[in-house]
Amino acid sequence: MGEQASEVASTEGAGPPQGKVSAKKPKVAKPESRLAMVRRARRINRELAEIYPYAHPELDFRNPFELLVATVLSAQTTDLRVNQTTPALFAAYPTPEDMAAAAPEHLEELIRPTGFFRMKAKSLLGLSQALRDDFGGEVPGRLEDLVTLPGVGRKTANVVLGNAFGVPGITVDTHFGRLVRRWKWTEQQDPEKVEAEICAIFPKSEWTMLSHRVVFHGRRICHSQRPACGACPIAPLCPAYGEGETDPEKARKLLKYEKGGQPGQRLTPPPDYPGLPAPPLGGAPAPS
Repeated sequence: MGEQASEVASTEGAGPPQGKVSAKKPKVAKPESRLAMVRRARRINRELAEIYPYAHPELDFRNPFELLVATVLSAQTTDLRVNQTTPALFAAYPTPEDMAAAAPEHLEELIRPTGFFRMKAKSLLGLSQALRDDFGGEVPGRLEDLVTLPGVGRKTANVVLGNAFGVPGITVDTHFGRLVRRWKWTEQQDPEKVEAEICAIFPKSEWTMLSHRVVFHGRRICHSQRPACGACPIAPLCPAYGEGETDPEKARKLLKYEKGGQPGQRLTPPPDYPGLPAPPLGGAPAPS
């Protein structure tokens, strides 16, 4: 009895009572600091620059007026469908003066493939007339002037400024907003608030190309419904890794455009584009 009592006494305080299991408290991940997020965001941008050195605006255009019109037409449709539609449009109305004098019914018929053609035709007539009457037939190179044109908001203005005038700007379209929230760069939903927060992360010189790279990635790899996580080169930097397909072989089958060996969106892509040109209207469709 004495020895048994001694053994029991010797174990007191050495651990939990019999029948109970000691469990370590699970480690709770520390919230990412602002500095860490900015560093990760800038690294993602650098990685995207290596993945898409050929990133570019995916609307066909030859001058600021064509880019302005194409961007207005791109609402609620794909850049591919716009690019397939604008050759006939610009052949008929190559200048703001020509388009301002267009018969609404003819303009509507030319842009019908882009959808919402009556509303878009009204915007094109209005902005062309404003360019003719208020800006001497030239597209202005200032944001405050561009947003006064019918159908032109901040997103459209930034597209035109960044790609036709070399004025840096963030273009917050559906893809851009979706990815920057997925990457935890912002939690904002309002495009202007998203733009402001992303502008604060990156130097101004990066804004336009960052927009292209993020949109390229969203269209090709980081899709809305089924991201190709297993084929994503920036997966180690992504807090949302695993939301999509993680198996490399299955993920590769989800890649689109040049990453999937398919045509791009432009009928006239830049010389360094590694993919195939898109087909004209009536040709074999490319993926959206």
